[in-house]
Amino acid sequence: MNSIAGWFVGNGLSVPSQDDLVETAIAGGLVLVALVVGLLTSRMIGQRLTDLWKAHVASHGEGLGPRMTSMVRHGLAALILALVESAYSWSPLAGVPIGLALGSAGALFVQQMLRGLGITRWISWIVATIIFVALFSRSVGGLDAITHTLDLVGFNIGKRRLSLLWLITIMITAVALVAIVRLANRVVAHSISRSRAFDPTQKLLAQKLASIGVIVAAFFIGIDMLNIDLTAFAVFGGALGLAVGFGLQKTVGNLIAGIILLMDRSIKPGDVIVVGDSFGWVNKIGVRAVSVVTRDGKEHLIPNENLMTQEVENWSYSDRNVRVRIPVSVAYESDLRVAQKLMLQAALDSPRVLDSPKPNVWLTSYGDYSVDHEILAWISDPESGVGNVRSDVLNRLWWMFKEHNIEIPFPQQDVRLRSVPSNAAAPPPASLSPHDPPSDA
Repeated sequence: MNSIAGWFVGNGLSVPSQDDLVETAIAGGLVLVALVVGLLTSRMIGQRLTDLWKAHVASHGEGLGPRMTSMVRHGLAALILALVESAYSWSPLAGVPIGLALGSAGALFVQQMLRGLGITRWISWIVATIIFVALFSRSVGGLDAITHTLDLVGFNIGKRRLSLLWLITIMITAVALVAIVRLANRVVAHSISRSRAFDPTQKLLAQKLASIGVIVAAFFIGIDMLNIDLTAFAVFGGALGLAVGFGLQKTVGNLIAGIILLMDRSIKPGDVIVVGDSFGWVNKIGVRAVSVVTRDGKEHLIPNENLMTQEVENWSYSDRNVRVRIPVSVAYESDLRVAQKLMLQAALDSPRVLDSPKPNVWLTSYGDYSVDHEILAWISDPESGVGNVRSDVLNRLWWMFKEHNIEIPFPQQDVRLRSVPSNAAAPPPASLSPHDPPSDA
């Protein structure tokens, strides 16, 4: 005991009294209780909270779901330790175990939450380290000294002090606001997607507007937290207005066009559209462009403004039924009644062709070497393509024609040879040249 006291005196530290040691032991016991409570609680309700989160708050791909158990353990422990720290005026020695446990639990809780919200790993660990240092320093009574030291490293610009403390405050505020925005957007988007009062287009529009509202609110909250004067943005606002007027016309135009498309509901996710050479189904309507996925798996990004100014063919605007035209030709020697009956039967047998409206067969023209027909069949899933419907009907029709001896024509020409009669007059002989000898006749 005397050697320990000598070590404290030799290093310029006061020897802890018996009351300090008892207080430190009590603090250590409370830390252990807080950690055990957090562990047991996370095991009992962690999985339930994960299932509840996935079912009612966010989708199954949400990153916070798998981390819910760990967040409950560290968060509950940090909350109990914060209450323990605030409930009594602990000595600096007793504050060491409380500070270590509180800082570690708080840092791990923040790190797990930031990672679950998609914040980069190194940023989340930096923020967690700052949280640990702040909580531990506060527990042992040294937070004011740290903040004062950080504020000394810097310089003044006008009325504002630029220091390490200010930079750390900005970073923590920015990360916190980004995390809150992502969490709010995911919760609001999931809540809107589960609502039955909106159709898919209205849900998408509500999600976009809610996302913009959350970002604007977070911006002004951050400005207020950092005590930034809004009049400082007057010059920035003027420059932004000039940029929009000269260089960002297309960007702003696409943004407004996207909002109009969502409000107008003329193009919705899932619609099958044709824009120029692009044919496919609308995957999503973004802020800048509409994603159209073709049957080849290629994704075309078409600017929103193009859909407002160009002619767009929407196959599923008011009705998803689409008529497919399938040209078929038969030889002139074929029985047209049988051929037309087989065409109708081939269309009816195709699984994607609708029974109502009923398919039909039209005779369109008498060609040079064939009688041309057209099968008109209706489908209700144009996003699955129309070429495979034509292929299926024509494949069935091929074997039906084979069974009923219906000939499929091919280009051909008839050549007629005219014979010369035997009693026809012979052509007159060619005139003789003056130098040719006379004949003996």
